Amino acid sequence: MSVEAISSTLTMLERMHKSLLELAFKKTEIIKSGDIEALDQLLKDEQAHVAAIDKLEQQRQKQVTDYLEAKGLASSDKTTVADVIEAAEQQADKATLSAVRERLMQIINDLRKQNDLNQKLVFQSLQIVNLTLDAVRPRTEQMNYSSNEVRGTNTIAKKSYFDSQA
Repeated sequence: MSVEAISSTLTMLERMHKSLLELAFKKTEIIKSGDIEALDQLLKDEQAHVAAIDKLEQQRQKQVTDYLEAKGLASSDKTTVADVIEAAEQQADKATLSAVRERLMQIINDLRKQNDLNQKLVFQSLQIVNLTLDAVRPRTEQMNYSSNEVRGTNTIAKKSYFDSQA
């Protein structure tokens, strides 16, 4: 396994994450506008991106593991590109991998921030919906008047025109 193959996979991961970040920015605008159908379609697009990223990530892990094993280094369960950078012999390979890794890490960090913003916006939207529903929905105290009236026993003494003692 070569460093070029790992670099190529990282570049593809970078492109996919950039595309996912663009979707996250679109999602922010859709959430602000409240377009549920567009949000639903965007979520489907996101799921497709995540599936592709997962596939590329599995490929990257296999490439990194194969590279480290070819170098005679014991691979742990969590092999990283940083391990490959350390094991790479040529300075150009180290520089290439470091540059791609840094760009990918920056995009992932930006994506994390944007997703946090989207999560907060969705939470605020749900709070507004719940407040609106609470304002519109009648309260149970208003519907049931009082328990005595429902059972038919008023607290006011009933006056009878018929005197039973007579």
